[in-house]
Amino acid sequence: MNYQETIEFLFSQLPMYQREGAAAYKADLSNTLYLDDFLGNPHHKFKTIHVAGTNGKGSVSHMLASVLQQQGYKTGLYTSPHLKDFRERIRINGKMIDEDFVVNFTQRIKENIYDIKPSFFEITVAMAFDYFAKQNIDIAVIETGMGGRLDSTNIIYPLVSVITNIGLDHTAFLGDNLSSIAREKAGIIKAGIPLVVGEHNKETDEVFVQKAEEEGAKVLFAQDYYYAEYSLQSVHGTQLFNVKSGDEIAFQQIELDLLGKYQAKNLVTCLKTIDVLKSEGLELADKSIYSGLRQIQKTGLMGRWQILGNNPLIVCDTAHNVEGLTVVLEQIQQIAYKQLHVVIGMVNDKNIEKILEIFPINANYYFSRANIPRALPVDQLKMMALKYNLTGEKYTSVKEALEAAKSTAKAQDMIFVGGSTFVVAEVV
Repeated sequence: MNYQETIEFLFSQLPMYQREGAAAYKADLSNTLYLDDFLGNPHHKFKTIHVAGTNGKGSVSHMLASVLQQQGYKTGLYTSPHLKDFRERIRINGKMIDEDFVVNFTQRIKENIYDIKPSFFEITVAMAFDYFAKQNIDIAVIETGMGGRLDSTNIIYPLVSVITNIGLDHTAFLGDNLSSIAREKAGIIKAGIPLVVGEHNKETDEVFVQKAEEEGAKVLFAQDYYYAEYSLQSVHGTQLFNVKSGDEIAFQQIELDLLGKYQAKNLVTCLKTIDVLKSEGLELADKSIYSGLRQIQKTGLMGRWQILGNNPLIVCDTAHNVEGLTVVLEQIQQIAYKQLHVVIGMVNDKNIEKILEIFPINANYYFSRANIPRALPVDQLKMMALKYNLTGEKYTSVKEALEAAKSTAKAQDMIFVGGSTFVVAEVV
């Protein structure tokens, strides 16, 4: 098989949560442990950082990877889902996994695929760990999938565990309240391994503190140590932040090439994690921190307040739950546009009505459907949106909806594309 045939084989043989939903969810680690043993336990051969959370875990993972790369560490990065190319999930120093490795790995474990019928995510994690080991990396930043406790990545023993925040997402699998979801995410806490939590929340703080005490792990809430104060936008189009520790400025004019003011929270989480990594013996100079945060996009991150065009301003963002979309919509309201146009599509297992409730009624809507089985039918989305006075036309594809918005919008208007990672994937 060539690369394209291999990817088609993986998509056809393995249930993939991003496309199919519940049918692909495996609520135990047996397949992961079996594959790891078959491959010779590759995750033992490099250091790791484990990152979980409802929102921001992708951004934090890329921030950390960028800083580590700038310091000179050969850095692996495992994230999900991908937007365009499967290989986005597995990178070393920003470079995607080789096509030949994907082909050869799949051939090597083909019989295992037939025997144990793993999920797409289980195979991808195994592939990442095997690739990182064979490439002799120094350290890998490993992002969990939807959960923590039963996530396929949760066989590693990292230098530090990170939980960015907790929101109501994947409630069918993780629980229908914040404390239940927090307990699942807290499953990544390991004995004696420090935990950084990005944000305080009265419903979840005690969950993390209690679990950390049980494991003899120190828990550090990043907000207790740092506060990122937005300064201004640079001439290069990047964001500048002054980061305070108490009344003192700890980092002056940190430059982020990721846009979206919500990145301030992720920055604080990243900086506290760096403190822990230093205490664990890693060398991370201020020069590498500043340089790494200024060049995060070199790690391959896409879809976070990504500007696709100007006149009209076109922005996409992969936020797809109430907590994530709330901060994105707040930033949209701070922009001086004449009319807002929203290209929107969603998947069918989200709390859609709660999400639609927060969208502005004074926008023009272009209802669409991403090309995946989980996508909510466009007729159903439009009907549900009407309950919240969100009106507009429906389109057969995301690209058609965006073209319609572009043909309607004036130069002083704004177009936002979002509601789902998979909607964004079709326009970036």
